[in-house]
Amino acid sequence: MSEFVNGFETMARIGPSVSIFGSARTKPDNKYYTLTEEIAEKISNAGYGVITGGGPGIMEAGNKGAHRGSSPSVGLNIELPFEQHFNPYIDHDKNLNFDYFFVRKVMFVKYSQGFVVMPGGFGTLDELFEAITLIQTKKIAKFPIILVGTEFWGGLIDWIKTVIIEKHHNASPDDMNLIKVVDTADEVVAVIDAFYKKYSLSPNF
Repeated sequence: MSEFVNGFETMARIGPSVSIFGSARTKPDNKYYTLTEEIAEKISNAGYGVITGGGPGIMEAGNKGAHRGSSPSVGLNIELPFEQHFNPYIDHDKNLNFDYFFVRKVMFVKYSQGFVVMPGGFGTLDELFEAITLIQTKKIAKFPIILVGTEFWGGLIDWIKTVIIEKHHNASPDDMNLIKVVDTADEVVAVIDAFYKKYSLSPNF
């Protein structure tokens, strides 16, 4: 309960924001690390705060880019037995620590007006598919979900279309409209801006 209260009190002050997800294992010399920095800086300068999981890798790149921009740089850190420690590019008053994944997930969904999903592992996929499920089932308002990196995500997108939708009919073809796949920072910002020309910026539940 204390994690919810602390999270709500802190996050309510950050304004419209976009969450960036991706692998904690991505190194600074990786092209997706560099691209994440660029995306985060452009998102920040477009007037959106940047929220990450607060750790290393893609999360660090997101906060690093946001730190160079003009909007808040937020980290929602989780205590894990390996690979997770908070990065130094989070605004000092916006570094939240969580013991519980489910509380942290609520913060991501409630206070994000878009998800930018970089290449990652199981945790990244978990966040991606939970967001799609919540929107698909109308438990939260629709917001843009942007996958960055056609070479990384293309196989998954093809599998969803051919196996889940076309072969087994376990999802609707319209559900693919919930996802955009792009390759550049400018495309990310364009998708977000185009979406919010049609919809208002507001908390998701």
